[in-house]
Amino acid sequence: MTRLTSLSRSIAGSVAIVTGAASGMGRATAHLFADEGARVAIIDLNAQGLEQVAGEIRGAGGEVFSQVADLSSRDAVTRAVTAVADHFGAIDILVNNAGLVVPTTVDADNFAESWDLSMAVMIEAQAWAVRAALPSLRASAAPRIVNIASTEALGATRYNSTYAVAKHASVGLTRALAVDLGKEGITVNCVCPGPIRTGITDGIPEEDKATFANRRTVLRRYGDPEEVAHATLGLVLPASSFITGATLVVDGGVTIRNA
Repeated sequence: MTRLTSLSRSIAGSVAIVTGAASGMGRATAHLFADEGARVAIIDLNAQGLEQVAGEIRGAGGEVFSQVADLSSRDAVTRAVTAVADHFGAIDILVNNAGLVVPTTVDADNFAESWDLSMAVMIEAQAWAVRAALPSLRASAAPRIVNIASTEALGATRYNSTYAVAKHASVGLTRALAVDLGKEGITVNCVCPGPIRTGITDGIPEEDKATFANRRTVLRRYGDPEEVAHATLGLVLPASSFITGATLVVDGGVTIRNA
């Protein structure tokens, strides 16, 4: 019987960059991609965490290249991505995952600091990583870019204004780049996680997590980083060649629930 399709659902042999890979969703994504046979490059400011993740991937038989970089620095982002291209000789997949939260309000003393850091790490770094990776992506047979935003890109939470602005901008960047790069076959998509068990949410007491999950999520729980990683994997498959400019919400139903 003739196969319906010849489109590949494998990223084996591809070179994939994951930023913010020392913990949380970045770590899970790096592990999953390596398990799927990709050659993974992990980038983060946390050298100790990065070393641990690299060791875990190698211990599981994966191929990994790590780069310590301050993603708030344009030059550091460019150097790190360029180092990956030099090391592997290719880049096929770029996952801009790095993120942070600096709680603030517009009248708070730390607003300027929170604004500058949030924009640098969660929107500017995404743009500069894409610029640095473009020469390699243009040479790829299945070039994929995924920006990790948040359900904060679809609304806002108190004391989280700079984070929300950066995540809204990430969705905008995704759509703009999808339009600009579509003619070259480079797909650009966005994942918007909701309440996920990461370092950002570690400080929330378990009883508060349970209360929020019961009130706001359809599935009545927080998500795990690996669940977001699998959503990201779906967008970078060679077979996902007609999906671009999309925003994939991975939130357990937060954004659909009225009551």
